[in-house]
Amino acid sequence: MNFDKDLLKTARREWITLGLTILLGLAGGIAVILQARQLSVILNGVFIHGWTRVEAAPLFGTLLAILIARAFFLWLAEISAGSLAIQVKTSLRGLLTNKIFSLGPAYTRGENSGELVNTTLQGVESLDAYFSQYLPQVLLAVLIPVAILVSVFPVDWLSGLVLLLTAPLIPIFMILIGKASENATRRQWNTLSRLSTYFLDTLQGLHELKLLGQSKARAENVRRASDRYRQTTMKVLRVTFLSALVLEMVGTISTAIIAVQIGLRLLHGQLPFVDAFFILLLAPEFYLPLRRLGQSFHAGTSGIQAARRIFDILQTPEPFETVSPRPSTGEIDSIHSLTFKGVFYTYKGQVTPALSGIDFSVYQGEMLAIVGATGAGKSTLVHLLMRFMPVERGQILINDIPLNNIDPEFWRHKIGWVPQKPVLFQGTIAENIALGRPTASMDEIIEASKLSHMDDFVTTLPHGYQTPIGEFGARLSGGELQRVALARAFLLNAPILILDEPTAHLDLQSEAWLEESIQKLRVGRILFVVAHRLPTVYKADQILVLDQGRLVERGSHSQLAAVDGYYSRLLHIYGGAAV
Repeated sequence: MNFDKDLLKTARREWITLGLTILLGLAGGIAVILQARQLSVILNGVFIHGWTRVEAAPLFGTLLAILIARAFFLWLAEISAGSLAIQVKTSLRGLLTNKIFSLGPAYTRGENSGELVNTTLQGVESLDAYFSQYLPQVLLAVLIPVAILVSVFPVDWLSGLVLLLTAPLIPIFMILIGKASENATRRQWNTLSRLSTYFLDTLQGLHELKLLGQSKARAENVRRASDRYRQTTMKVLRVTFLSALVLEMVGTISTAIIAVQIGLRLLHGQLPFVDAFFILLLAPEFYLPLRRLGQSFHAGTSGIQAARRIFDILQTPEPFETVSPRPSTGEIDSIHSLTFKGVFYTYKGQVTPALSGIDFSVYQGEMLAIVGATGAGKSTLVHLLMRFMPVERGQILINDIPLNNIDPEFWRHKIGWVPQKPVLFQGTIAENIALGRPTASMDEIIEASKLSHMDDFVTTLPHGYQTPIGEFGARLSGGELQRVALARAFLLNAPILILDEPTAHLDLQSEAWLEESIQKLRVGRILFVVAHRLPTVYKADQILVLDQGRLVERGSHSQLAAVDGYYSRLLHIYGGAAV
């Protein structure tokens, strides 16, 4: 896979900004040529022809204008290059985030969340140097030296020939050292990705580490991982400094060769002073774009390594495609039935199906509970329903319409999901409740809160619904978090609602409130409950019992409890308190 081509395609989407950056850089290079010519003419007139201050004054005005123009062009080029990098990074980060969401849990379950976050944030950010420095400099390293050669050859073909023959030395050394730099940078990026994963896992499990008395040992492991990253980074810097030394040395030696041959020919009268001084001023400027290319190459190498991972994700095939023709909005606006017909699903890299031949139907106003041991297929069934993954075999029918014919984004707006551990964001309580409907009015937010028993708690706070809460609901208890999630569900008013173990880890009072809210939510909706607690299960109209991906039993609580089957054995194991 050619990642340079992928990066170039990404940059071409912002071709106006990229073209402007290159044109401004080239204009700055042409200003350098004009500056050298003007300065050589002034010094030739003053020292050779004995011009007075009055005679030289007009030329100084022109020289000043050229200097100002050069500085102006370079300043605009930097602004344009920065704007190019910002536009590309913003676009790429949006594409990457949307792609990860489109791939869904079937993809992310096999990835490290810390590594994905590092790629989305730090990985995209590391492309800044590539787009703002390296990419424009690639073309400028060709255009500016060519412009200087065009100016030098008519003046002195021998000096132009020396410049032409010595120019490839810098790219050759840059390529030789660049191979070592690329390998070192790849190791640095891989180390950073592992460190990000390790550090995130540590933060997420900090509570458990404290309980088990392993926090100090884990901290020492984090310190060692950080030290490995430091050592890898120092190796990258070592190669970078070596490259800078070699490129500067080659550029200096090449400039010295030009200076020596010009000096000898000037001494023997074979070259006019004005032309000799003009070429001597341009010689360092001829090699400068090439040296800058070498420096920007090292700055952009980390971005190239990140691009490998970024485009690997972006080019991952989508799990499914919507089949045409799509139904009209009215056909699924009111959902009165949902059917799983012979549904199979097997995760990538596994042989045993996660779901095998699942058949059931549920109707509007009904509550369906899904029970089973860990790994039985409960989450897989929910993910298939939410179209995070494609059905391998079989069909899911909505109002007798295949789910595969419905646009995924449209369909997900028809589903409300209350996870076991709701995710809250930095902001006010009102903003967190209105997450699914940002345009909801305050009256609607308050009404949803009352239905979820959240209003009684919020009204006791000094700022009410405008009270800020921390990341992940740091200031709320487990029961309060669940009530915020239920308020979201009431406010969204979706025709299908999925509750993932809603009463887990709650006290009896919070559990009673949630049970009351759940009974309100089932009115006019299809309600799925992934449940472990018995009070939730026995109120369900239908219970699906899953075991190793198979639907082994189906019925109401009383029906299943009366039969000596898997469900009754679960009741016996958990003492009738949970399933």
